[in-house]
Amino acid sequence: MSQQQIYEEAGFGRPVPRGTRPAIVVVDFSYGFTDTNYPTASDAAEQMARTKDICDAARAKGFPVVFTTIAYHPGEVETLAWLKKAAGMAALIEGTRLVEINPATGIRPTDAVVTKKGASSFFGSTLAAILTGARVDTVVVTGATTSGCVRATVVDAVQSGFGVLVPHDCCADRAQAPHDANLYDMGQKYADVTDSADILSWLATLPATI
Repeated sequence: MSQQQIYEEAGFGRPVPRGTRPAIVVVDFSYGFTDTNYPTASDAAEQMARTKDICDAARAKGFPVVFTTIAYHPGEVETLAWLKKAAGMAALIEGTRLVEINPATGIRPTDAVVTKKGASSFFGSTLAAILTGARVDTVVVTGATTSGCVRATVVDAVQSGFGVLVPHDCCADRAQAPHDANLYDMGQKYADVTDSADILSWLATLPATI
C-alpha cells in the first residue's frame, strides 16, 4: 500500500471548506528570518513577493492582513525554555532590526502586527481576538519557517475553528526536506496546501467587505 493510500484510508487529506471572510496571516517575515546576513534567516525573496500579491488582493476587498514577529525583552531570554533548545532565536530582541517586518512583504501601516514569544502566532498573542473580531472564517497562512512557526500557526488556527489554506510558494524554510515534509503533513491533517495563483483566483470571487 502506498503512502497516499495509507492516508486516504485513514480519512486524512479531505478538502477544507472555504468561507467568504478570509484573513491573511503572514508569519515572521521579519529581517531575522529573511535577511541571510543573519544565521536564523533563509532566502525568502520570492515567497515574500508572492505574499505581497496576496496581501494586496485581500486589502482591496477589505479583508484583514496580519503580520507576526517574534520579539523578546532581554529579561526573558534566560527564562524561556524554547530559547534553550533554539538558542539562535535569542537574538530576536525588541527594538532591533531583526524583529522588524521586511518591507518586501508590502506591509502597510494599517496592517495589524502581532508580537509573539513562541512558534505559534496564536499562543499568548492577540491574533485569535483580531480574527474573531473581524468575523474571519478562513485563514491563509504564509511566512517562515514552514517547519516551525508556519506549521505551529496552522495547527493552532484549525484548532481555533478556522479553515486554513497554505500557499506553498509563499512559505520559506532553511532546508528543502523539512519544508516539503511539513507541507505534506499539514496538507493531510490541518490545511489545504495550495499555491498563490489559486488563492488570488479565490479572493477575486469573494464579495468585498468595504
